[in-house]
Amino acid sequence: MNNVISFARAKKQLARKAKEKQAEENRVKFGRTKAEKEFGRKSTELETKRLDQSKLGSDEEE
Repeated sequence: MNNVISFARAKKQLARKAKEKQAEENRVKFGRTKAEKEFGRKSTELETKRLDQSKLGSDEEE
């Protein structure tokens, strides 16, 4: 009788596997690489800089 299984332990192990599977799916679905994040951040900064440069007057003049 060497193969006695604790149902609580088996249930926890099954839950861990399900969570890991969901985490893997989320990494594929929502994850971005470091390069993609950096590109997004830099492009946002560039757009903000261009927008600020094209303002006609400062906020203090209003």
